[in-house]
Amino acid sequence: MKGAYTNPRFFLAMTVMLAMAAALVQAQGTRVGFYARTCPRAESIIRSAVQSHFRSNPNIAPGLLRMHFHDCFVQGCDASILIDGPNTEKTGPPNRLLRGYEVIDDAKTQLEAACPGVVSCADILTLAARDSVFLTRGINWAVPTGRRDGRVSLASDTTILPGFRESIDSQKQKFAAFGLNTQDLVALVGGHTIGTSACQLFSYRLYNFTNGGPDPTMNPAFVPQLQALCPQNGDGSRRIDLDTGSGNRFDTSFFANLRNGRGILESDQKLWTDPSTRTFVQRFLGERGSRPLNFNVEFARSMVKMSNIGVKTGTNGEIRRICSAIN
Repeated sequence: MKGAYTNPRFFLAMTVMLAMAAALVQAQGTRVGFYARTCPRAESIIRSAVQSHFRSNPNIAPGLLRMHFHDCFVQGCDASILIDGPNTEKTGPPNRLLRGYEVIDDAKTQLEAACPGVVSCADILTLAARDSVFLTRGINWAVPTGRRDGRVSLASDTTILPGFRESIDSQKQKFAAFGLNTQDLVALVGGHTIGTSACQLFSYRLYNFTNGGPDPTMNPAFVPQLQALCPQNGDGSRRIDLDTGSGNRFDTSFFANLRNGRGILESDQKLWTDPSTRTFVQRFLGERGSRPLNFNVEFARSMVKMSNIGVKTGTNGEIRRICSAIN
């Protein structure tokens, strides 16, 4: 991937892609450089906050990326996942293990000091997710901004999020409901190239999955390694890299692991076992005979699409002064 950044064709592709993305979202009220006049340092303040926390705890990068995804799939990209309360989204089962809320709060505090009441929490989270990819040696892309914050946050709505046992058909239906196609699905799940999973979310694959043995889609040589890390009746909260051997770097190693039967989550491994998604895994890996796709470029494109889900602009939302509380 390093060579791609010095390739003129790469930069041309990025320029075209970002111009198309800007045109796509501008009609809905978001645009690149939305805060250029009202808060010109907004993006640099957010990136600085993410960098500061990342230096002391690199795990906040995948945490922020997941948080943005979980936010957009519930009530749209409106920062409703940040709202505190006994039955809000952050208390829903899929969100209980998310991390990185303190990064958003830090960035918001600094922005309120520089530009009171201007930058939305929804935009902070969207930009922080982009910065998290960049800090883990992934791509940097222009993010259309201008979202406003939502006022509704219900734990019951989180059931719409794809689960770790979900079939590919079900995943595709959930993504399609938001205008995301199969390539978007594979690209966005490819975000699991960074981050970890708790043993409790996949250890069932290691013991008595079928006929008393492990999940047959797993590489037999990989199973003992995971059993040693996640013993039966062991600590279910222990965390394991989703991308074995490259858990802190944004790259295509995740897809190579799927090809080799070394996916951690059942839903991830299904990207390889299902023919409709395997094609895109192969293309992201640049396998011979496939039409190669640049994972970083396509991930950025899919992120721009996803970050436009259910965007609230104008009077449809608010600018929360504190991200965890409704004004």
